[in-house]
Amino acid sequence: MMPLFVLLIVYRYFAYGLLVFLVAGVSDVLDGLIARKFGQKTALGAFLDPVADKLLLSAAFIVLSFDSIGLIVRIPLWLTIAAISRDIVIVLTVLLINLTAGRRVFPPTLLGKLTTCAQLMAVLAALLGNYRGYTVPYYRQFLLLAFGFTIVSGLHYLLRTMKSMNVQPEMKT
Repeated sequence: MMPLFVLLIVYRYFAYGLLVFLVAGVSDVLDGLIARKFGQKTALGAFLDPVADKLLLSAAFIVLSFDSIGLIVRIPLWLTIAAISRDIVIVLTVLLINLTAGRRVFPPTLLGKLTTCAQLMAVLAALLGNYRGYTVPYYRQFLLLAFGFTIVSGLHYLLRTMKSMNVQPEMKT
Protein backbone atom coordinates (compact mmCIF):
# COMPACT_ATOMS: atom_id res chain seq x y z
CA MET A 1 0.00 0.00 0.00
CA MET A 2 3.03 2.27 0.37
CA PRO A 3 3.28 3.34 -3.31
CA LEU A 4 -0.46 4.05 -3.43
CA PHE A 5 -0.24 6.07 -0.22
CA VAL A 6 2.66 8.16 -1.55
CA LEU A 7 0.91 8.84 -4.86
CA LEU A 8 -2.29 9.90 -3.13
CA ILE A 9 -0.44 12.37 -0.91
CA VAL A 10 1.72 13.74 -3.73
CA TYR A 11 -1.41 14.36 -5.82
CA ARG A 12 -3.12 15.89 -2.78
CA TYR A 13 -5.85 13.28 -2.31
CA PHE A 14 -5.48 13.62 1.45
CA ALA A 15 -8.71 11.86 2.43
CA TYR A 16 -7.79 8.79 0.37
CA GLY A 17 -4.19 8.92 1.58
CA LEU A 18 -5.37 8.98 5.19
CA LEU A 19 -7.75 6.10 4.44
CA VAL A 20 -5.01 3.99 2.81
CA PHE A 21 -2.67 4.67 5.75
CA LEU A 22 -5.37 3.62 8.22
CA VAL A 23 -6.29 0.51 6.21
CA ALA A 24 -2.61 -0.48 6.07
CA GLY A 25 -2.33 -0.07 9.83
CA VAL A 26 -5.53 -1.97 10.63
CA SER A 27 -4.65 -4.80 8.23
CA ASP A 28 -1.19 -5.03 9.82
CA VAL A 29 -2.71 -5.36 13.30
CA LEU A 30 -5.27 -7.93 12.10
CA ASP A 31 -2.58 -9.91 10.30
CA GLY A 32 -0.52 -10.09 13.48
CA LEU A 33 -3.50 -11.09 15.63
CA ILE A 34 -4.59 -13.80 13.18
CA ALA A 35 -1.04 -15.17 12.90
CA ARG A 36 -0.76 -15.40 16.70
CA LYS A 37 -4.24 -16.84 17.25
CA PHE A 38 -3.85 -19.60 14.68
CA GLY A 39 -0.16 -20.28 15.25
CA GLN A 40 0.77 -19.08 11.77
CA LYS A 41 3.89 -17.13 12.75
CA THR A 42 6.80 -17.72 10.41
CA ALA A 43 10.40 -16.54 10.29
CA LEU A 44 9.70 -14.82 6.97
CA GLY A 45 6.66 -13.05 8.42
CA ALA A 46 8.61 -12.02 11.49
CA PHE A 47 11.17 -10.41 9.16
CA LEU A 48 8.85 -8.91 6.54
CA ASP A 49 6.21 -7.44 8.87
CA PRO A 50 8.46 -4.90 10.61
CA VAL A 51 10.19 -4.11 7.31
CA ALA A 52 6.84 -3.31 5.68
CA ASP A 53 5.83 -1.23 8.71
CA LYS A 54 9.08 0.76 8.60
CA LEU A 55 8.81 1.30 4.83
CA LEU A 56 5.30 2.73 5.14
CA LEU A 57 6.20 4.90 8.12
CA SER A 58 9.42 6.13 6.46
CA ALA A 59 7.54 6.88 3.22
CA ALA A 60 4.97 8.83 5.24
CA PHE A 61 7.69 10.86 6.97
CA ILE A 62 9.39 11.63 3.66
CA VAL A 63 6.32 12.56 1.63
CA LEU A 64 4.85 14.61 4.49
CA SER A 65 8.11 16.59 4.71
CA PHE A 66 8.00 17.77 1.09
CA ASP A 67 7.73 21.51 0.74
CA SER A 68 7.04 21.35 -2.98
CA ILE A 69 3.65 19.59 -2.95
CA GLY A 70 1.83 22.35 -1.08
CA LEU A 71 1.06 20.60 2.15
CA ILE A 72 -0.81 22.62 4.75
CA VAL A 73 0.72 20.59 7.59
CA ARG A 74 4.24 19.30 7.10
CA ILE A 75 6.38 17.05 9.22
CA PRO A 76 9.59 18.95 9.93
CA LEU A 77 12.69 17.65 8.20
CA TRP A 78 14.50 17.30 11.55
CA LEU A 79 11.96 14.70 12.68
CA THR A 80 12.08 12.84 9.39
CA ILE A 81 15.88 12.72 9.50
CA ALA A 82 15.88 11.56 13.14
CA ALA A 83 13.31 8.80 12.55
CA ILE A 84 14.92 7.43 9.41
CA SER A 85 18.46 7.74 10.81
CA ARG A 86 17.43 5.76 13.90
CA ASP A 87 16.03 2.98 11.74
CA ILE A 88 19.09 2.91 9.49
CA VAL A 89 21.43 2.70 12.49
CA ILE A 90 19.38 -0.15 13.97
CA VAL A 91 19.27 -2.09 10.69
CA LEU A 92 23.00 -1.62 10.05
CA THR A 93 23.85 -2.61 13.63
CA VAL A 94 21.78 -5.80 13.40
CA LEU A 95 23.27 -6.61 10.00
CA LEU A 96 26.83 -6.03 11.21
CA ILE A 97 26.33 -8.13 14.33
CA ASN A 98 24.70 -10.95 12.40
CA LEU A 99 27.51 -10.96 9.84
CA THR A 100 30.33 -10.82 12.38
CA ALA A 101 29.05 -12.61 15.48
CA GLY A 102 26.46 -14.98 14.05
CA ARG A 103 22.70 -14.87 14.12
CA ARG A 104 21.33 -12.82 17.00
CA VAL A 105 17.75 -11.88 17.75
CA PHE A 106 16.91 -8.43 19.06
CA PRO A 107 13.31 -8.50 20.24
CA PRO A 108 11.40 -5.22 20.26
CA THR A 109 11.26 -3.31 23.52
CA LEU A 110 8.46 -1.37 25.11
CA LEU A 111 10.40 1.81 24.37
CA GLY A 112 10.64 0.85 20.69
CA LYS A 113 6.91 0.19 20.55
CA LEU A 114 6.20 3.54 22.25
CA THR A 115 8.44 5.21 19.67
CA THR A 116 6.48 3.66 16.82
CA CYS A 117 3.23 4.74 18.47
CA ALA A 118 4.47 8.33 18.91
CA GLN A 119 5.70 8.44 15.31
CA LEU A 120 2.36 7.09 14.08
CA MET A 121 0.53 9.76 16.08
CA ALA A 122 2.68 12.47 14.46
CA VAL A 123 2.03 11.08 10.96
CA LEU A 124 -1.69 10.69 11.60
CA ALA A 125 -1.89 14.24 12.96
CA ALA A 126 -0.15 15.55 9.81
CA LEU A 127 -2.44 13.51 7.55
CA LEU A 128 -5.53 14.65 9.42
CA GLY A 129 -4.34 18.26 9.32
CA ASN A 130 -3.87 18.13 5.56
CA TYR A 131 -7.25 16.49 5.11
CA ARG A 132 -9.02 19.06 7.31
CA GLY A 133 -7.04 22.01 5.96
CA TYR A 134 -5.54 23.21 9.23
CA THR A 135 -3.11 22.10 11.92
CA VAL A 136 -4.70 19.82 14.49
CA PRO A 137 -4.50 20.82 18.17
CA TYR A 138 -1.32 19.73 19.95
CA TYR A 139 0.44 18.97 16.65
CA ARG A 140 3.74 20.43 17.88
CA GLN A 141 3.53 18.27 21.01
CA PHE A 142 3.01 15.16 18.85
CA LEU A 143 6.14 16.08 16.90
CA LEU A 144 8.22 16.66 20.03
CA LEU A 145 6.97 13.46 21.62
CA ALA A 146 7.88 11.47 18.50
CA PHE A 147 11.30 13.14 18.37
CA GLY A 148 12.00 12.49 22.06
CA PHE A 149 11.03 8.83 21.85
CA THR A 150 13.01 8.42 18.62
CA ILE A 151 16.22 9.75 20.18
CA VAL A 152 15.85 7.98 23.53
CA SER A 153 14.90 4.63 22.00
CA GLY A 154 17.75 4.85 19.48
CA LEU A 155 20.26 5.41 22.28
CA HIS A 156 18.63 2.70 24.39
CA TYR A 157 18.84 0.26 21.50
CA LEU A 158 22.53 0.97 20.96
CA LEU A 159 23.36 0.64 24.67
CA ARG A 160 21.32 -2.56 24.98
CA THR A 161 23.05 -3.99 21.93
CA MET A 162 26.53 -3.11 23.23
CA LYS A 163 25.66 -4.65 26.59
CA SER A 164 24.41 -7.86 24.96
CA MET A 165 27.65 -8.06 22.98
CA ASN A 166 29.67 -7.41 26.16
CA VAL A 167 31.09 -4.23 24.70
CA GLN A 168 31.58 -1.39 27.13
CA PRO A 169 31.39 2.14 25.71
CA GLU A 170 34.75 3.84 25.93
CA MET A 171 34.68 6.66 28.44
CA LYS A 172 37.22 9.49 28.24
CA THR A 173 38.38 10.85 31.55
